Amino acid sequence: MGAYIIKRFIISIPLLLVISFLTFVLISFSPLKPAELVLQAQDVPVITEELIEQTNEELGLDKPFIVRYVDWLVSCLQLDFGDSYVKGEPVWTLVGPAFLNTLKLTSVSSVVMIFFSILLGVLCAIKEGKVIDKSVRCILFFFTAAPAYWLGAMMIWYFSVELDLLPTSGMDSYKSYILPVSVIALSYTGIYFRTVRSSVLSNLNEDYVLYARASGLSEKKITMHILRNSLQVAISIFCMAFPMILGGTVVIENVFGWPGLGSLSVDAILSRDFPVIQAYVLIVAVAFVLFNTISDIMNAVLNPKIRNDI
Repeated sequence: MGAYIIKRFIISIPLLLVISFLTFVLISFSPLKPAELVLQAQDVPVITEELIEQTNEELGLDKPFIVRYVDWLVSCLQLDFGDSYVKGEPVWTLVGPAFLNTLKLTSVSSVVMIFFSILLGVLCAIKEGKVIDKSVRCILFFFTAAPAYWLGAMMIWYFSVELDLLPTSGMDSYKSYILPVSVIALSYTGIYFRTVRSSVLSNLNEDYVLYARASGLSEKKITMHILRNSLQVAISIFCMAFPMILGGTVVIENVFGWPGLGSLSVDAILSRDFPVIQAYVLIVAVAFVLFNTISDIMNAVLNPKIRNDI
């Protein structure tokens, strides 16, 4: 098992290098030069070619492209993403606290979403074709199809404005989590719930269930076997839910004024603060690769046959 884990992480290295390279190249797509952005942020009244050349030299932008990429990559491995063009502060001092805030929101939302996906998926599979199955699928389909910003606005209007029960923004207390977590959980539960439901339905029709019942095993033990086999199929999808929510909190954080990576990235895009944008893209991309690797490892734990595929 240890050899399999090492191989999976080694395989991830080339992909991470490609992602880092594409992230670094991102800065080349802007029509404005980085030096001009820095000078504009410093409120320099007249930007001359001499000032641009001097700023390029200070930022190390006069070096060859490959040298700048290697220097940037080495710095990123040390959590040094450079300085913000707009605020002039180290990027990590901005990204670090924002990342922790987004991590809190993502973690709570993922736990809630996975819990209800499993609960409702198993319930609807057992009650297939009945009123509760059709009702749950219809309701979750609506929430999955509804735009997150609209759903968030409706919840703010009802629970915060009309009922005055929950805060509209910030993260001052546990109440601040309720609305954004609810919107995220409702938006994603409908997607993952269907996977659990179809997996459980597939296992319910397997021969081993018939044999287990014929052998006199209790329904509790049979259900546990079904759950174990069903979740083995869904485990990789649940692992990928975390980075998907992490990367998808941009809208939710801006709707609820959550001081996380999503809000920070939008501000950075509007102000063309490239170091902050690069850090955001790199963090989200690394999260996808990392959790994809974790999902493969967890599947290998549940199914030893997978370990021989590499």
